[in-house]
Amino acid sequence: MRTLLFTGKGGVGKTSVAAATAVATAAAGKRTLIMSTDPAHSLGDAFDETIGPRATQVTKNLWAEQLDSQQRLQEGWREIQTYAVELLAWLGLPEMEAEELSVIPGVDELFSLADLKKHAREGAYEVVILDCAPTAETLRLLSLPEVLTWYIEKIFPVERKVMKTVRPLLQHVRSIPPLASDDVFAAVERFYMKIDGIKEMLTDPRDASIRLVVNPEKMVLAEAERTFTYLCMFGYRVDAIVMNRVLPSEVTDPYFGAWRKIQADNLERAEDSFSPVPILRSRLLDTEIVGLGPLQRLAVEVYEDTDPSEVLYRHEVMKVVESTEGRDLFIRLPFTEKDEVELSRKSGELFVKVGNFKRNLTLPQSLKSSVVTGASFQDDFLKVSFV
Repeated sequence: MRTLLFTGKGGVGKTSVAAATAVATAAAGKRTLIMSTDPAHSLGDAFDETIGPRATQVTKNLWAEQLDSQQRLQEGWREIQTYAVELLAWLGLPEMEAEELSVIPGVDELFSLADLKKHAREGAYEVVILDCAPTAETLRLLSLPEVLTWYIEKIFPVERKVMKTVRPLLQHVRSIPPLASDDVFAAVERFYMKIDGIKEMLTDPRDASIRLVVNPEKMVLAEAERTFTYLCMFGYRVDAIVMNRVLPSEVTDPYFGAWRKIQADNLERAEDSFSPVPILRSRLLDTEIVGLGPLQRLAVEVYEDTDPSEVLYRHEVMKVVESTEGRDLFIRLPFTEKDEVELSRKSGELFVKVGNFKRNLTLPQSLKSSVVTGASFQDDFLKVSFV
């Protein structure tokens, strides 16, 4: 199953491009599902159809689904949330605040990624397209599987052993917080099974790609560069940049002269910044992108004769290379300066922090017993040296 994720700054036309891609892959004869995690619920607007939380057939070979994140949250997080609310209430928080704090930001959207596992297992679709929320929410969403998996694998077994030991001793003591029951631990295990393997699925270079949708505007490109950096840091591969709403050459009205100059400068910046990642261009069309016809037209603009479901560019995001003194770990961090990176090492893990995002990277077995001797930048890669 081929998985394509689309994200970008709000308002750049991300949903339209994702929907157009789905129309194109379906027209090519591939059974396609497009899912949306965007709370704006604009996927139905793009198709001019009513789309609900279950797959709805839009046209031949194409189904669409607007995920209800709150419904999925209730289905998968209810027992955990109930215990968290009890614990926070014991600490003195009002009920409403306790309910708000009992949900990890982004965990509601995370259940949508669990659906990808289900679709891959069932094999009903050849292509699944995910119309993600704007970039900040998408980055949080894509970092959660690894973060929560790390926490559950490291902390959960210890907590469960402790609870089994102390619960019989403390069940009659009133001045202690509520203890997690076996039902809560079972809910955590079910949650773990839902998210386990998602990260591996979405970082497999053969099966999954992310496409950034941008406009030729300075602020949009700056956000896209940061997004590209963070995606690489977490192991995700961007195989194309979709430059949307480029003024067509036939627009000669003097009113647009300044805009044409701004766009030309930003197009040149994008080519320099993202090369060799391909930049697909789409002109600003003379119609609203609503319905199958306009979406098909947009797809032709973006992809021309290219198969949208193909991997459009392959690149390494992390590699281990033998050196004369030991081994070097290379982590791709484009658009990053040395003073923006924080590194630390603890046992078999390397902690990498860039901006507001931090990754707990479990080192390969070949590096766990080695000592870090230094770090430097080589082109777009952070090189960490081990002996």
